[in-house]
Amino acid sequence: MDERRQLARQLDEIQQQVKELEIRYEQYFAGLERREPMNERKNIAKQLRHFTNRHIVWTDLRFRHQSISSRFMSYGQYWDRILRLMDEGKYHRHIAKLKSASTKPAVAKTVEPQTEAARLQQELSRARASCGLAAGAPSAEKIADFLAVQREKIRNRYGDRQVVFSIDSSGDKPRIKVSLKQ
Repeated sequence: MDERRQLARQLDEIQQQVKELEIRYEQYFAGLERREPMNERKNIAKQLRHFTNRHIVWTDLRFRHQSISSRFMSYGQYWDRILRLMDEGKYHRHIAKLKSASTKPAVAKTVEPQTEAARLQQELSRARASCGLAAGAPSAEKIADFLAVQREKIRNRYGDRQVVFSIDSSGDKPRIKVSLKQ
């Protein structure tokens, strides 16, 4: 039993190291880490090879080792692909996600309702707050782009009829509603 516990403990440690390595690689890909965590990756690979050459009698521990090894190999292929894309200059970091994760959620700004997009943004922010959602309404520019696309779709379908945009809070989350002006 002592050998079984020792094997289980070693597999726990390797599993934890794989999780930490995954986080380190994600930080490297996001630009938070300056260097690729190659040494840690080599150490984990060496430990897994040590287990591969060892005969594990217990089925559950053998299965655990195989699942950890296959997960590590899958991560390795993914990391190699991202590294290759970075070398080729085709990988774009998700800086917007990085900024949103590092800052606190923004409080809805009060914008003078000069345009329809700004008015809709304010109404959408209020509706999201009343529904208990995070106060992260899209920017006025995104709403203006959405309105332009919707106007074009309606113009193609119904001609040059005027449309009215409003906020619909009837569902689980508020949406911009488009209707034809009567």
